[in-house]
Amino acid sequence: MKKIVLTLLVLTAVITTTQAQVEDTFPQISVSGEGTVKVTPDEAIITIGVANTGKEADEVKKANDETVDRVLKFLKKTKIDKKDYQTQRVYLNRNFDYKKQEYFYNATQTITIHLRDLSMYDELIVGLTNAGINQIQGVQFKTSKQEQYESEARVKAVADAKNKAKDYAEALELKVGYARVVTDNTRASYPSPMYAMEMKSMVMDAGSGQETLAVGEIEIKANVSITFELTKN
Repeated sequence: MKKIVLTLLVLTAVITTTQAQVEDTFPQISVSGEGTVKVTPDEAIITIGVANTGKEADEVKKANDETVDRVLKFLKKTKIDKKDYQTQRVYLNRNFDYKKQEYFYNATQTITIHLRDLSMYDELIVGLTNAGINQIQGVQFKTSKQEQYESEARVKAVADAKNKAKDYAEALELKVGYARVVTDNTRASYPSPMYAMEMKSMVMDAGSGQETLAVGEIEIKANVSITFELTKN
């Protein structure tokens, strides 16, 4: 009796394994999909800098500190929240001028500002310049609805992958079945500016009518890889 039970268990295990192997050998197709959402940015990360050069380290540092102090006091007077600006890098370097055969010092400090209202751009830049900044190192545009647009991009990426799978399946006279493996290949990063033929400019100074900031559009992308089952028509 024990031998019969043991034989039945072994037979059941073999059948189960065979079924699993058969399922794993179903026709499959792996495709990638990309989803892109283009939006007009409503925020920006502005990177500014203060730099001074001189023969004495303490004098150069003092000059830099005084300018940074004016910059921070100006920022406190604006509507920008204190959590939205931050010192990123501070340097005090000793260098050698081979032409003059003498040492000199460079002092630099970099500050990033998260500007959540682009209409303040002109006022902000003028105020910072008057405070003494001598470098604007870059402007990176963003959107306040980043998560919403990322979600939309993911949905588009899946639809793109499924459409590709359908094209291949129809050519093989098959149908697309369930998704077996889904891999998100999206890189986590801020969207980069897209320089399109039509650039939307914002009028920052209503009095003068000057257009000083071209915000353009940014692209928010999602990338996905999906393995689908293929079934007979």
